[in-house]
Amino acid sequence: MNEAIHWFRKVVTQHYVDFEGRARRRELWYYVLVYMICLIGLAIGQSIIGVTVLTGLFWLALVLPTIAVLARRLHDTGRSAWWLLIGFVPILGIVLIYWYVQPGVSGPNRYGADPKAPITAS
Repeated sequence: MNEAIHWFRKVVTQHYVDFEGRARRRELWYYVLVYMICLIGLAIGQSIIGVTVLTGLFWLALVLPTIAVLARRLHDTGRSAWWLLIGFVPILGIVLIYWYVQPGVSGPNRYGADPKAPITAS
């Protein structure tokens, strides 16, 4: 679980509105895992205490980093972030999930360096 929290924290603190570059599958799916666990926990908590704004505030706080990590994941597969718009088309949006689980392009592409590539000292 520490690894999942690490990736979630990285997206929220280092790439909050970063639509440039690429995101690994691991970065996206660990972010989604922690996001969903927090959202479910908040939903349970707000139903217990009778407050109805907690999940809305959570969503509002994380809508930009969520869109950013989804865009960067598409960049890793060699696709433009504009493809996010097909998520608004019923049924057709399933294609996005398929692309999110595909391996990224090996080596650099037009969106940046391969995030899996080893870091070399210059």
